Amino acid sequence: MSRLPQWVGGAGAGLTRLAQRLEEQRRRAEAAEAAAADQDDLRRAEDPPDGLAPPPARAAEPPAVVDGVPHAASPDGSRPVATAPPPESVPAPPAYAPAVAARPDPVAAVPWGVRVAAEAGWRLLVLAGTLWVLAKVITTIQLVVLSFIAALLITAMLQPTVAWLRHRGLARGLATALTFIGGFVVMGLVGWFVVWQVQDNIDSVAGQIQKGIAELKGWLLKGPFHVTESQINQIAKNLQDAVGHNTEAITSAGLEGVTVVIEVFTGILLSMFTTLFLLYDGRRIWTWLLKLMPGAAREGVAGAGPRAWRTLTAYVRGTVIVALIDAIVIGIGLWILDVPLALPLAVFIFLFAFIPLVGAVVSGALACVVSLVTQGVFTALIVLAIVLAVNQIEGHVLQPFILGRAVRVHPLAVILSVASGSLIAGIGGAVVAVPLVAVTNTVVSYLRKYSKEQALRMMPTPHGATALSAAPQQPRTEVAEAGS
Repeated sequence: MSRLPQWVGGAGAGLTRLAQRLEEQRRRAEAAEAAAADQDDLRRAEDPPDGLAPPPARAAEPPAVVDGVPHAASPDGSRPVATAPPPESVPAPPAYAPAVAARPDPVAAVPWGVRVAAEAGWRLLVLAGTLWVLAKVITTIQLVVLSFIAALLITAMLQPTVAWLRHRGLARGLATALTFIGGFVVMGLVGWFVVWQVQDNIDSVAGQIQKGIAELKGWLLKGPFHVTESQINQIAKNLQDAVGHNTEAITSAGLEGVTVVIEVFTGILLSMFTTLFLLYDGRRIWTWLLKLMPGAAREGVAGAGPRAWRTLTAYVRGTVIVALIDAIVIGIGLWILDVPLALPLAVFIFLFAFIPLVGAVVSGALACVVSLVTQGVFTALIVLAIVLAVNQIEGHVLQPFILGRAVRVHPLAVILSVASGSLIAGIGGAVVAVPLVAVTNTVVSYLRKYSKEQALRMMPTPHGATALSAAPQQPRTEVAEAGS
């Protein structure tokens, strides 16, 4: 009996909800019928029958406000229905207010040229920073770098001999050993010969230099410059005082010279050791380096490597031949003119020929100075004429014919590379600068062509008329020959 009121209350609540649902469905049906009736009235108003004017539009009644909320009348007009409040209206600006233009996008406001310059600028800064770091690293370990590059040059000069001995049936180890020992023995003999000739002729050259200085002093006293003997003595005294006051600097320079000699011998040993392994295992070393490259760049690097090696080999062979011809011709001229130290000067001319443009000037000037001091002005002028003639023949005949297009580098690039190499690493940098530029030129040219070919391969194959227009055309001569 205690649960009976609960059941009665639940049944009443259910009937109430059912009545509300029925009332809501009835309202929806009435709203749909009213909407359909309104559409019919609107259609009849838009298309009135002949002779009848459309009924006047009924003024809209303002919505009723119930408890502060606007209500609109229901479709049947029985009771109001709550409506959404109208949006807040923004008043128009007054007529005297100035118009404010919208701010453009900052990226679009920057001129195109400035944007391109900025993009290129920061990339150039990154590249310059990378080159600066690389130059610092090379300067720190320049002994190792120069020794390795010298070993590469010596290997390029000796490797054809190893290949020739291999073709004659010798084993790789025996051919490498014979070439290595023979090459460095020849270079050692040349160095020993130069030192021996200088030591053997230094006394006579010193006497001739003193005699030449005395003749120069007499010419200055009797010449058109009106130099007095007291002025000449004062110059000599100033030189002696300068030497006396800078004794400590000269001593430190001598100690630095000893350090340089030790570094030179260390570099020579390192170059010999590197040359031996490059001659014996050069192909394996190159294969190992290729494995370190990324897969996408490996094919291009594999094609650029042999071309770079051919360029380096052609440069070394051509430079050796040109330097040998220069040394022989100028050495014969010095020997005929009875200039002392003719053979050592010829060796110096051969070695300095490995520094393009600058080496020929330095070695020629040295030969002219020795001729002037020992043999007089007339002999020096003849030596100068010989040196200039040999340099002209070298630049216009020997280098184009022997080196050819394999290592063609513009003279401006040669001068800049030699100057940069000498600033970075002294004489060694000047020697290796031009072959590095030549090899870099070859590698960059090949990689550019290779990238273009890869881009053409990745393009879709043309079809139809496009394929006919893109197909290579046969020359007219070939067409005529094929027709005949």
